[in-house]
Amino acid sequence: MDFKALLTFLKNLELNNNKEWFNDNRKTYEDIRKNWLAFTAEAIGLMGNFDKDVAQLEPKNCIFRINRDVRFSKDKSPYKTNFGMSLSKGGKRDDFCGYYLHIQPEASFIAGGSYMPMPEKLAAIRQEIDYNAKEFVNIVSYKTFKNNFGKLSGEGLKRPPKGYEADNPMIQFIKNKSFIAEYKLSDKDLLAPNFSTKMVEVFKSITPLNDFLYRAMEG
Repeated sequence: MDFKALLTFLKNLELNNNKEWFNDNRKTYEDIRKNWLAFTAEAIGLMGNFDKDVAQLEPKNCIFRINRDVRFSKDKSPYKTNFGMSLSKGGKRDDFCGYYLHIQPEASFIAGGSYMPMPEKLAAIRQEIDYNAKEFVNIVSYKTFKNNFGKLSGEGLKRPPKGYEADNPMIQFIKNKSFIAEYKLSDKDLLAPNFSTKMVEVFKSITPLNDFLYRAMEG
C-alpha cells in the first residue's frame, strides 16, 4: 500500500472537499481505493493466522464508502477525509467487536474492542467482567497490552449502572459504555517499511480482549 499517496490524497481532499475537485481526481481515488482493497486482503490473510473469524472476511465488506451521509449533519462536506478498515466477524456492519484501522493525516490509529454496544450486549459485558474479574484484569494489565495501549479507553458513566455498587472492585470497568484499545499512529509510522508487520502485531495484542468481549456478547 502506498500510504504516501493516500495521505497526500486525503490532505488535498480536506482542502478541496467538493464534488468538482473530487471528479477531477476520481482516477487517483479509484487507484488508491484499489490498493486499499488489496491491503485489506493482505491484512485479512495475515490476521487469519490467529483469528479464524477474520480469515473468512471479504475485503469489500471491510472498508467504507468515501461519501458522507450529510442528511442530519450541519457539515455538508460530501466526502470523508479518512480511510477505514473494520475487521470483525460480520465485517464493518458487525455490532460485536473487532479490529479497526483508521488512516487520516496526523490522526491515524489502530483500535479494537467494542464501541458503544447495544444495551443488552453492554449488560452482558458488564456481567462477564463482574463474574470473571481476574481474567479481565489479567487481559488489560498484560505487559504487551499496556505497552501498546496504556489502558482500556471508552466513555463511561459517572455513577455505577443499575445493579452494581460503587464499592465493586471492578466498577471502573463496569461503568464503561465502550471497551476500546487504541494505538496512535504518526504519518511516519505509516511510511515505515515494516508497517504491515507492526499493524498485525498490535491487532494480535487486542485478540484476548476481543475474545473476552465476544464471549460475553454471544452469551
